[in-house]
Amino acid sequence: MANSKQAEKRIRQSLIRRDRNRAALSRLRTSIKQLRTAADSDVTKARELLPSTLSLIDATARRGVIHANAAARRKSRLTRLVNRRAEAAAGPAPAESSD
Repeated sequence: MANSKQAEKRIRQSLIRRDRNRAALSRLRTSIKQLRTAADSDVTKARELLPSTLSLIDATARRGVIHANAAARRKSRLTRLVNRRAEAAAGPAPAESSD
């Protein structure tokens, strides 16, 4: 239990921050899950969702909910996933002929 007015205020502030951070993290996870699902089924939908998801990851990191390096790692993995699925959907690349 808090022993001072200052400690009581810090508890109130931390509860508000916790709720805000949990909501932001939940939004982020939902967006990532939608992107991964779209990448499995519909590549064009995944390409549409990618910029908004990357923007959400950046915003979450800016607010300090996730670490900047964690944000970079997630963005990299998601971009690679979408690009690989797009390449697979396009079919095998034609082999280059050596003249």
